[in-house]
Amino acid sequence: MLPLSRLLPALALTGVVALAAPTRAQAPAQAPAPMTEAQRQAIEGVVRDYLLKNPEVLQEAMAELEKRQQDSQRQAQASALKETRDTLHNSPHGLVAGNPNGDVTLVEFFDYNCGYCKRALTDLQTLVKGDPKLRIVLKDFPVLGPDSVEASKVALAAKQQLKGDRLFEYHVKLIESRGKVNGERAIAVAREMGLDIARLQKDMQSPDVQAALQENVSLGDKLGLSGTPAFIIGDEIIPGAVGAEPIRKTIAGVRQCGHATC
Repeated sequence: MLPLSRLLPALALTGVVALAAPTRAQAPAQAPAPMTEAQRQAIEGVVRDYLLKNPEVLQEAMAELEKRQQDSQRQAQASALKETRDTLHNSPHGLVAGNPNGDVTLVEFFDYNCGYCKRALTDLQTLVKGDPKLRIVLKDFPVLGPDSVEASKVALAAKQQLKGDRLFEYHVKLIESRGKVNGERAIAVAREMGLDIARLQKDMQSPDVQAALQENVSLGDKLGLSGTPAFIIGDEIIPGAVGAEPIRKTIAGVRQCGHATC
């Protein structure tokens, strides 16, 4: 059986146990005496008997508790989105694709070793091809280990030599790489595209690259992102490779009324 300290808050949600504090008029002149062991056992016995006779109550209470926690998380994310919107959309550390002056911005947090990100790349290309007003901001979020971190460092350093469509081309080539994507593979792709490798390796150690990674990690933490890919459109966070159509519908909602859902 759950300990009383964990059980009572859940039961209070359904009214089985009243946990309300006394009003000022009811407040005693001094602090009440601590609950005795006999009193605690008596309460636990009442609760146990009630749950044995009405087991569905505990399920209802836990479901309500989970709902409240989810609501609290959504409120926290909504607040974080407002706080970080300018950085999400306009930070110089992001890779901008599609129409740089588009009327709707789609932000994606990705990892070069994320299989679902590879799948989502096709969705992004479909969206860009079918929507000339869409602006995309790609943010390195290397959550899958040291290889991903090294690949992101190279890709961020490549921004010093590649711009616009050429930079997006580099991103596509790297994320479409077969097998493990690490620093060595990222440099190999850069070499294929004619970059100055000596300069690239120097830029990898620059404060700008480190600042970009730190900024993206901080954004991910504030937004409660737990994996990749994660898409942000307006006031909506869409986790996972959900396909092009749900994202297209969300974009349409933002265009229509300024929110993901009108």
